[in-house]
Formats: sequence, structure tokens, C-alpha cells
Amino acid sequence: MTDKYDLHSHTTASDGTNAPAVQVRLAREAGLRGVAITDHDTVAGVAEAQAEGGAIGIEVIPGVEISTVADGRDIHVLGYFIDTGNTAFLERLKQLRETRNTRNEMILRKLASLGIEVSMEEVIQQARKTPGKDETIGRPHIAEVLVRKGHASDMSDAFNRYLATGAAAYVNPPRIRPEDAVDWIREAGGVPVLAHPGLYGNDELVVRLIEYGIAGIEAYHSDHGPEEEAKYAEMAEQHGLIATAGSDFHGSRGGVVFHAPLGSRTADASVLERLRAASATNRR
Repeated sequence: MTDKYDLHSHTTASDGTNAPAVQVRLAREAGLRGVAITDHDTVAGVAEAQAEGGAIGIEVIPGVEISTVADGRDIHVLGYFIDTGNTAFLERLKQLRETRNTRNEMILRKLASLGIEVSMEEVIQQARKTPGKDETIGRPHIAEVLVRKGHASDMSDAFNRYLATGAAAYVNPPRIRPEDAVDWIREAGGVPVLAHPGLYGNDELVVRLIEYGIAGIEAYHSDHGPEEEAKYAEMAEQHGLIATAGSDFHGSRGGVVFHAPLGSRTADASVLERLRAASATNRR
């Protein structure tokens, strides 16, 4: 086992394909010392993951990935070492999930306007979720239905044609600002980190969030090239921020891993200790 940590992964609590306990076992198989569970707008998978981690000797970092909007574009903010029992934070996440549910309904209406009929019942069944639980349903679940019903050849085709930014059925309802997510995470005792900045094509936004007080930048991400990783790592160093790393592993669908295998991007123990120390400071 190494001292490496994958700080960005998703489970069935949001749009991953592996149960939280399974995710932790995969982390051990990948030789990781630990893994962060960072599901979209929910912490519902953290407790199960931590229980499994305690049983098999893998550290599980309680996390979340919060959905926000800036300049009309989806921006994601990661939170680490959050207090998953913080009632105010849990209520805020519930509000975000309600917005996500509205977004899903809007997508289905837009698909219907294109002559593609997909019901929310079909999506829920595909996601294997129980309505009302603290779990989220996302675009990958809609994409799976599109593939199953023959409207797309695979997941990439479904996103490229219908669900990705600017695609035919893409919608972007009003959401909180990334600055709000930074505040929420800090108030829950966590450490806010900007997720995959290279995907936004907007370094002015990165600078804006640095000036606002974000604690870290996810410099090393599966969708970043070497130049992007070097640029954001240098930006983090220049501003005294934590440069984190994560695969953004969502499991596999149709035999294709999304975004990349667990452990393909890792941070060492010194990064984890900086995150832990920052969280301790926020809780004083």
C-alpha cells in the first residue's frame, strides 16, 4: 500500500456506479491509503464508506461536490473534511438536490420537444434510487436511458448530442454562486477546493475564487493535460493554496470507465495533512 489518496470519486449516492463500500474496496485494490467520497450535492454515501474503510484499513475522507453556476456555466466546488452531521449544511444540500431534480425535469421536457420521450420514472428505475432519499439523480442516468432506448449509441454520444453544455437538451437552471459554496463548506467545518478548473476555460474565474478565499485547486485531474496540471499547480503554489488530485472516478458504464480509473490521479499524505489542518482551523 502506498501513501497515496484519490481525492475525487463518486458512488451510487450520486451518479457513480459503485456502492460506497465497494468504492472503498476498490481503493484498497488500487493500493491507495485513502479515498475521498465526493458525491454531487449529497453526503449520503459517506457513512457506509467510512464503516467499510474502518473495517479494511482505508481512510475515507468525508467530502462533497457542490453544483454552482458562474457566468452561465456549471462550476463545481469540492469540500473536504466537512461535518456530515451539520444540519444547516444538510438542509442546504437538500435545496441543491431539489434544484437538480428541477433540472432533470427540464431536460426531459426538452428531450420531448425533440421527439424523444423519456419519463422520470424510467430515469429513477435506471438509477435504482428510492425517491425521497438523500441521493441524487444526474445526467448520466438520463444518458443511460437514452442509450437503452436507442436514441444514442453510447454514453459519450448521449452527452455529445443531448446532455453536454450546449447540446440539444442541455439546460442550466439558476443555482448558487461558487462563492456561496465556499461559504457553506467553511461553515460546515470543511475545506473548499475548486474542482477541475481546466474544464471551465475561464482562468479569470479561478483568480476570482482565489481572491474570495478558496483553500485549494484541483490541479491534477483526469481531464487535465500536463500543461494544465502544471499551470494550476503553479497557480496554487503562488497563492499558498493546496493543489489536490483526483480521478473523478464514476465507475464504468457499458464497459467504459468515467472519467478515469480510481487512483489514476493521486495526492500524497502531505496534501491530506494540509487539508486536515485547514479543516481543524475552520472548526475553531
